[in-house]
Amino acid sequence: METEEETSIKTFLEQGDVPQPRGEETAKTFKRRSNVNLQKSMQLLNDAVSPSLNRMTRTPRGGLRYLSSLDTSDISEALKFTPGKRQANVKHQPIRSPVPKEVPPYQTEFTEITQGGVELTEDMTLSNVTFIGDEDPGNKASRGLFEAFSNALRQSPASHQAMNLLQDYVAACEEQVNILQKLRRGIVRNQPKFNKTMTTYDVLKLEKETWTLFHCLYKDRLETEEKDNEFMEDDGEEENKTMVWALSEQNIVNRLFEKDSLVRQSQLVVDWLEMCSEENYYERQAKFYIEQPVAWENTLHNLQKQKRGVNSSLSRSITEMDPDAPCRQKLSLDDLDQEDEKYFLRNLFVLIRAGKLEKAQNLCQACGQPWRAATFEGWRLFHDSNYYSTTNLDDVRAIDGNPHRDIWKSVCWGLANEPSMDQYERAIYASLSGNLQAILPVCTSWLDYVWAYFKVMVDTKVEQEVRLLRTVDRKLDSLPEGFEEIELDPLRIFKDIAASIDENVRIQSENWYHLIQKYVILGDISALIEVMYNWIQTNRDSLPSHLLRLMAHVVLFLRSIGHACKEELCEAILLTFVEDLIKNKHRGIVAHYVSSLSPATQVQCYASFLEEIEDREEQQQCLQRAEEEGLDVALITKAVVERIRMRDDGPSFPENSLASDLVITEADKARINAIDWLVFDEAHRSEALKQANAIMRSFIVVKKHAAARQVFEKLPSDTIDVIYRQWHHKTGTGELPPSDSNAIREYLCMKAYLDAVESFNDWFSLFHKGQPAKPSAVEGKASFTDRVAFEHKMKQYNIEKERWMHNLLTQTKTTRDRIYNVLLFADGGWLTDTVEDPEAEEPRQHQMNQLRKLHLPGLCLNLHTVLHSSGLYPEAVQIADVVASELHRLYQNFDKESVQHLLAMISKSSACLLDENKDPLGKLEGKRSRGRQREKIMDGLATWLGPGKVSDILAAIKDRDLWRDMIANAYKQARHLMM
Repeated sequence: METEEETSIKTFLEQGDVPQPRGEETAKTFKRRSNVNLQKSMQLLNDAVSPSLNRMTRTPRGGLRYLSSLDTSDISEALKFTPGKRQANVKHQPIRSPVPKEVPPYQTEFTEITQGGVELTEDMTLSNVTFIGDEDPGNKASRGLFEAFSNALRQSPASHQAMNLLQDYVAACEEQVNILQKLRRGIVRNQPKFNKTMTTYDVLKLEKETWTLFHCLYKDRLETEEKDNEFMEDDGEEENKTMVWALSEQNIVNRLFEKDSLVRQSQLVVDWLEMCSEENYYERQAKFYIEQPVAWENTLHNLQKQKRGVNSSLSRSITEMDPDAPCRQKLSLDDLDQEDEKYFLRNLFVLIRAGKLEKAQNLCQACGQPWRAATFEGWRLFHDSNYYSTTNLDDVRAIDGNPHRDIWKSVCWGLANEPSMDQYERAIYASLSGNLQAILPVCTSWLDYVWAYFKVMVDTKVEQEVRLLRTVDRKLDSLPEGFEEIELDPLRIFKDIAASIDENVRIQSENWYHLIQKYVILGDISALIEVMYNWIQTNRDSLPSHLLRLMAHVVLFLRSIGHACKEELCEAILLTFVEDLIKNKHRGIVAHYVSSLSPATQVQCYASFLEEIEDREEQQQCLQRAEEEGLDVALITKAVVERIRMRDDGPSFPENSLASDLVITEADKARINAIDWLVFDEAHRSEALKQANAIMRSFIVVKKHAAARQVFEKLPSDTIDVIYRQWHHKTGTGELPPSDSNAIREYLCMKAYLDAVESFNDWFSLFHKGQPAKPSAVEGKASFTDRVAFEHKMKQYNIEKERWMHNLLTQTKTTRDRIYNVLLFADGGWLTDTVEDPEAEEPRQHQMNQLRKLHLPGLCLNLHTVLHSSGLYPEAVQIADVVASELHRLYQNFDKESVQHLLAMISKSSACLLDENKDPLGKLEGKRSRGRQREKIMDGLATWLGPGKVSDILAAIKDRDLWRDMIANAYKQARHLMM
């Protein structure tokens, strides 16, 4: 026996006018829900058992409610489409594509995978992105973008190539965004390793949108500046237009877009915003389980059940199936249909927001609502081509557009204000009729708000123009109340958005990229440059490198088209970007961007960059790039050496003698190697010589002679010949300028000094360390063998000592000659310029004077040490004649202590001469007593050369004869003390 319920079901199924079940006797909504719940449960179980960080995303099979992957918290971020769209039948919109048509193919590979009836596009290879360990792949993948932008600048440097340049920028960003998007699909956002990947993806996506905006607006601005002036002159001819022309709304609006740049560019902004939204839209096609879809099938199912006498508990549902029934009857749909309708309307608005009106209409038809698709047609502008046809009058063409668009707009306005309707449905009709207050509730981002405001502004301008100029045989329906309450303009729009009640929108208004987009739309270049400069001043450390690159290229683009201003601020922006390139080691493109700076800044900026490069091959490459970019390589290399040379590492002044050398530090090595920058090119050899002299002076002043010698050896041996040859090739004369001539002389002085120091060091080492040790004598009664061995050792010792004496004498003479080469340097003395140079640097002159006073007395003392220690006492005493000579005037470099010290040393040599039966000046005098006689002579000299006689000595040393008399008197006084 069948139960009552089974009998009711059987009766219901036997009816021929009810929707037939598909496969099983379960309504598609219930089956879809159960399938989804089952899939969700299986997914949760799978995640609990084996969670995966890179699991492939699966698109659930289902019906209408899974039409979109849209997140209700942010509609605009879920939109994506391909650049280059524009509806062909939109008559009142200018046919201008704001996105370049030719975009290089993506460098990544994709594989189509079909699973569960849903097509999934997954990334199977990442050939362009390789990373190891903990390196963030997104950060590495985007590094190539800097070089891509640099190459684009090189390929399109001229002003007439500005649009091509913007196209290259968009294409470069597009390629990187697609690479990062592939990485993004397989990772989890909260993974620390991929944080930069996610951030970089968001940043580059915003940058691509920004460059697209630049392209679409500046293409129009640059191409139509002259045309706008022509239309301003033709405004007086508007009254001469015929009534036939004014019959077409299309003609009126086309004329408006041609003559009014504000309306035209505002429409371009709307196109750009829709394009940004379309690019974020991941399309999933809605599919029903029946061949002929029916709208609100669950509600229809319930009504049919009631019609057949089957009880239904849904008494609050509508009783009629016409589109206006829910609103007219104040009743609702079935709960499942309400849920489907909610997803359907939301997805429909997403398509409208992305400018995909035709796809929205197709979706309406696919979902069983063709009437709704028809409601989207009323906005089209009226145009009857028969009024303008000159062909056969019998050939009547169809009318384009809606002749009663005013009535349609009023109805849409009313629907947008209907409180009982879903907010997305209200927003759909509000966007078609210009009702701003009904659109904003569903806008959740800054881009959504800008789109809503600008779309309404363009709609208002178009409607005002049509009603002003169109002539019709009937009175147009009045505009809805509130349509013209607010006169919108771009500046006011952005002020209202910045003051929005939506906190998220207010925060996004301060986003770096949105602020740039704002000022580009407003055309306020001065404010744009100021705000970018303020970011550098206040948030330098927090600015991403990609943002700095965008800012720099914005400045360069504005320069190329002649729209740049506030050059000082632009310079600061470019300099900050160059510093960021140096910091992140983009060394191959630094020279290109440095060339965009002012000449003075170029030198210091590129010099600071080169200062940190140590590899010689890389140094040469950087100089070659600088020369290719037109930089002043000579000034730059000079600045590099000076910057390194002037580093303050606080060297301490040594107190020891010339024989001791200090340790060469890392800072010293950097100064020594700095000369390498100036020896790559022979044209810079003169500057290399001058800088080498300056570095040698800095080393010699602290007695780092080994370091000074290394600097000397850095210069090629043919340096002087090259300088003469270069100057002769340049001027045709062999007479060098004063600066070069003095530099060569200083170079020779340095060579003489370093040779003297090295020779003295060699003598010092030979005298104190090279002397052979005398063998110890045999003690007591030694055996014959021991005595023979001792005699052999003594014989060998005498031979070695004789050899040592010979070598010492030879080294003494060499050292004496080299020191005299310094003391008696030709043409004015050591470290003195022979050619007057009016442009001579005062610090250099001061340094050379100090070096003379510091080292010439020391050289005299060391010369005396060499001669006295070698027994050449007459020559040691003759040093006094050299110092007192007016020809060289060495005495001018002595202070009181130095003179007293030198005279005391010479007095010892004079005493030794007395011991050899000679006078104090080295002449033979016969035998003299020794012992006490010698002591008294020494005491007499010491008394005469005491502190009280210093002033007399300084006066006497200038006169050679007086000097000799002084020594003779000292000797006589010493003899008198002996008696």
